[in-house]
Order: sequence, then structure tokens, then C-alpha cells
Amino acid sequence: MERQIAISYPESLAFSLKMRSYEFEHEMKTISVVKLYELGKISSGMAANILGISRLEFLKTLSFYDVSYFAVTNEELETDFINA
Repeated sequence: MERQIAISYPESLAFSLKMRSYEFEHEMKTISVVKLYELGKISSGMAANILGISRLEFLKTLSFYDVSYFAVTNEELETDFINA
């Protein structure tokens, strides 16, 4: 079962970002899915499925949003630093 989320926004927002409405809506969907992946809430496969792209394409998309494919927590980084 699929559900939809509706987000209201002023038309001027998309215009100020130099985007058409459909581009802005796609961007919002992509950013939301990338953030869920970054937070560890969904897998890359699920994210790709939601966006209707291949997993490889999703992994390429992550770099555009400055999100690493490798999920490393601050605690893991601190432990690695201490043990180095």
C-alpha cells in the first residue's frame, strides 16, 4: 500500500530557487529520503525503491547531498581516534 504526503509551500519558494514546481517537489522528496538514509532509518535499497531509481544511482545521489555511503557514528569516530 502506498501513501502520500502533501506539503504546502508558497509558489514563490520554487521560483526563488529557480525551479519549476515539479522539480522542487522531486527535490523535496529526494532530500527527505536521503536524510532518512543518513539517519539510518532506511536502507539504500529502500531509498532507491522509494525514488524509483537503481541502488547504484541512489548511492551516486548521496554525494550530491554530501552524505557518505559509509555510515559512521560520532562515537565510532571518537573510538577510532582514541585507538589510533
